[in-house]
Amino acid sequence: MRPTPPLTLVGWAVVGLVGGWAVKPLADRMGFVPPLVSLGQPLALLLLAAILGYVAWVTHRAVHVRHERLEAHQAVNRLVLARASALVAALVAGGYAGYALSWIGDPAEQADERIIGSVAAGGCAVLAVVAAVLLERACRVRDDDETP
Repeated sequence: MRPTPPLTLVGWAVVGLVGGWAVKPLADRMGFVPPLVSLGQPLALLLLAAILGYVAWVTHRAVHVRHERLEAHQAVNRLVLARASALVAALVAGGYAGYALSWIGDPAEQADERIIGSVAAGGCAVLAVVAAVLLERACRVRDDDETP
């Protein structure tokens, strides 16, 4: 199995960017108040990044430093967690970036708060992408035919 290509992550981020940018105009058109980004959203993404980073560190130490073998189900579970988290976090990072961009130059009262919250959440989502990619790389083992 190959690592997740960077272009795939960029593609998911672009899809999120378009979706996030569309939230404000759709909410305005449908008569809804566009959502605020609370402190809990970036903190949840930061927690995800911390958990993924910790699991990546533990996995790297076990596989590459101590040369231990993971149980098959552990390796598969960590790889699936890493790949899914990387894709979803890229989508979410793009979504928050698009939502922030849609508020630039808007004279609304809480436009600045929405931009700041979206940028914070997007940044934490990028941290989650990085941690997920590191976990995915930590799960890689050397092929038997590779030279040491």
